[in-house]
Order: sequence, then structure tokens, then C-alpha cells
Amino acid sequence: MTETGVETELKIPVADLEGVRSILTARGATLINDTAREVNLLLDTADRELAARGCVLRLRRYGARRVLTFKGPASYDGPIKIRTEHELEIESLEKLLAVFEALGYSGVARYEKDREAWRFEGVDVVLDHTPMGEFVEVEGPSLQLESVARSLGLDPTHAVRGSYMSLWLEFRTRYPERDLPPDMVFAT
Repeated sequence: MTETGVETELKIPVADLEGVRSILTARGATLINDTAREVNLLLDTADRELAARGCVLRLRRYGARRVLTFKGPASYDGPIKIRTEHELEIESLEKLLAVFEALGYSGVARYEKDREAWRFEGVDVVLDHTPMGEFVEVEGPSLQLESVARSLGLDPTHAVRGSYMSLWLEFRTRYPERDLPPDMVFAT
């Protein structure tokens, strides 16, 4: 999230994260977080009021961090996704979930990824390994995103517009023979 409360990002599928990692290392990028499992729980009302408005309410565990996130509806400037985002570090996911459940919100979807975070040329670059493949997210000032992506060997025109959950739904639909679960989680 940026300090202004507005998230601007490119999410680009890649065949292999190692190539991007090698470029980041060679160009002196700063590793912010080693690879860690990230577990996300999306909350909504029974009638999916937030989803109908294009909003997201999420509880996240990433390494030692516990984060509550609200995201407003997304818009796009070419391949760049733009949306309001507010995040708050919290102590206990379980206690906050109990509060939200008392208010009529419950977990409606879960997704996991193994995430590694870097800082490069003034933007955040995250390498995500998911159950459906690998992605690089480039997040920061919108004027820098496409040039940073290109400097990492990525084509901004290949950026996808969906959230991980909408991409997972498309993936499940494309591969019905795999009998994949509704939640995007790693097989145990």
C-alpha cells in the first residue's frame, strides 16, 4: 500500500520467478522479505454486499505480520490497476474475525501464495508463487510501473486485471478435470 491510500499495480504472470529474481539481484534491488507463506481470508456478508460493490475486506497472515485490508473498486489506466487501499497491522486475526462475524461478515474465500518482496527503483516488486502459477506484482507510483516492469524483462501489456480469486475461478473453469477446490490453497 502506498502512503496515500491508493494502490497502483501491475500483476504479470511469468513462467519462472528465478529469472526476475536474478535480475533484481544483479541490479542491486533490496530484498525486503524472504519467501514466506501468505494466507488470506476474504470477508463479506451472506449476500456478498462487498463483492457486489467491487470491494474487498481481507485478513492476512504473512510471516509474523497480521494485516486487515480494505480495498475499494478497481479502475484501470491501461494495464495499471488503481484502487483505494487501507491497511492496518493487527495483533490477532482470530479476535478481529470474531468482531467481524458479530457484525455479519464471515469468511467467504481463502487464498494462499508464497511471497517474496523486493524494493527496486522506488517501487515494490513481489514474486508470488501460487497454486495456479507464478506472478510478479509491481506496485508504486503509476508513472514508474511500466518502465520498472520492462527493466525486469516483463511486458506490461501481459498484466492481468483480475484478483487472485477471480483468476483462480477462471483457472478452475479452464481445467475442470483437475477437480480443484473453491479456495486457492496449496495441496497438503
